[in-house]
Amino acid sequence: RTRPRRGQRWWERLAGEQRRRETKRDGIIVRVTLVSVQKPQRHFRRGPPNLQIRAPEGDPQERRQDQAQKRAEVVGEAGWGAEAQRDGLRWRGAGTKPEQGPRHPLKNAEFSSWPFQQQALRIRAHRGGWPLARVPVTGLGGAVHLCPSGTPPADGSGQTCWALRLRRENVDVNLFESTIRILGGLLSAFHLSGDVLFLKKAEDFGNRLMPAFRTPSKIPYSIVNIGTGAAHPPQWTSDSTVSEVTSIQLEFRELSRLTGDKTFQEAAEEVTRRVHGLHGKLDGLVPMFIDTNSGSFTQLGEFTLGAGADSYYEYLLKQWIQGGKKERQLLEDYLEAVDGVRKHLLARSEPRKLTFVGELNHGRFSAKMDHLVCFLPGTLALGAHHGLPAEHMELAQALMDTCYQMYRQMETGLSPEIAHFNLQRTKAVKDVQVKAADRHNLLRPETVESLFYLHRLTGDRKYQDWGWEILRSFNTYTRVPSGGYSSISNVQDPRHPQPRDKMESFFLGETLKYLYLLFSDDPDLLSLDTYVFNTEAHPLPIWAPS
Repeated sequence: RTRPRRGQRWWERLAGEQRRRETKRDGIIVRVTLVSVQKPQRHFRRGPPNLQIRAPEGDPQERRQDQAQKRAEVVGEAGWGAEAQRDGLRWRGAGTKPEQGPRHPLKNAEFSSWPFQQQALRIRAHRGGWPLARVPVTGLGGAVHLCPSGTPPADGSGQTCWALRLRRENVDVNLFESTIRILGGLLSAFHLSGDVLFLKKAEDFGNRLMPAFRTPSKIPYSIVNIGTGAAHPPQWTSDSTVSEVTSIQLEFRELSRLTGDKTFQEAAEEVTRRVHGLHGKLDGLVPMFIDTNSGSFTQLGEFTLGAGADSYYEYLLKQWIQGGKKERQLLEDYLEAVDGVRKHLLARSEPRKLTFVGELNHGRFSAKMDHLVCFLPGTLALGAHHGLPAEHMELAQALMDTCYQMYRQMETGLSPEIAHFNLQRTKAVKDVQVKAADRHNLLRPETVESLFYLHRLTGDRKYQDWGWEILRSFNTYTRVPSGGYSSISNVQDPRHPQPRDKMESFFLGETLKYLYLLFSDDPDLLSLDTYVFNTEAHPLPIWAPS
């Protein structure tokens, strides 16, 4: 069995099932895979996670030292900590120490020191170069992705080294992507595991991101070097997208709550305050770009809920929920924006009368809708669950049907990256139209994310059925025989979908996670009354009253 047991942590499963050593002899790479066949001898924590809903009391530094000492005592009792260090394995992280000399396969005698009672060996041989099962990671802090076919990374960016072994720390990363993926992931791992190491790493990484906020306007730069602290906008512009600078607040607020250091929260909330007071909005809708020098919106008159603005609206609602529904300004901005969507961006297609969210460009309406906009049904449903008007749920259900049709009306059963909706009254064409440049599918999570929310909050099993159809289409047209999944270039050609040999990390981190939650009938599994998910699907706790 490869599925982790309930209460088992991912690195323990990784140690038991996927820790490998390879040696090359006579042109053959021999892979040794350790597979757990019995429950681990001891966990630090069993059963459901002990949720850290309240901020820990006492001095943060003393608390971290006490918890580290307790963890060290438990490791010593388990009898494997020293051996793990000897073998160059860091059991609380994903990396390994740089190895000296040639690599050798594990010996049977070494297995007794691992934290499992019994293990089984699988030995597979691969001739030639890169084995197909090896999956390199490239592009940390940007478009993080995997190569399912096992081809070695070709971008030469040096970021791979940072991701795999931390050999190089002077790396430029994107503030937004690094916050939602890495910082959010570390905070979530802390809450789900109770291991203070994740909080320590989150605090360190948060401090490395803070130089991005040192701008004349307090609107952060998009790029920051996590080694030198140098921050700057992209080379081609002084602008950041509005979604970038307004979708980091959940993570920085939570980091401050846990560490007691208000610096993180103050920097992120200052951005929220400044964006709230800016001119250039349209009934709560915001432009896509903001200048980091002046702090003003740029490219006025362009409004979308797709790329550049999407998660601004999501984080207005989720911050309000995260903070215990006390921050009135966040709620008012969110409600105004929903009304703005209804007034300016909603339309219905022909012939099926599908409700969709278009775009507005200097007063001209465009029937264009990014797949990214399919986050909105889930967000609206979440708001309705937390007491917002029932009409939000009605709109959520209508938009959910539209997002499903973006899949259903394609020959592969997979949605294009961008859809254009037919507004002409004729039955000869489909509602969903696709341009040649937009017919790729990147394994995005937004539709299955919203399906999860709609099913969890309504109990209607049709949303599970729709998710099952989508999963079957992923398996049919994007799955790679040797392992993994790949983006495809043409959702309209089932015979030749043109795989791209690229699997975005959000497919693992979000798409599959939301599918798993969608197919679960347990409402207490990451309950929406206990957690709020960040925009990269990392659950963070809703703050309890102090």
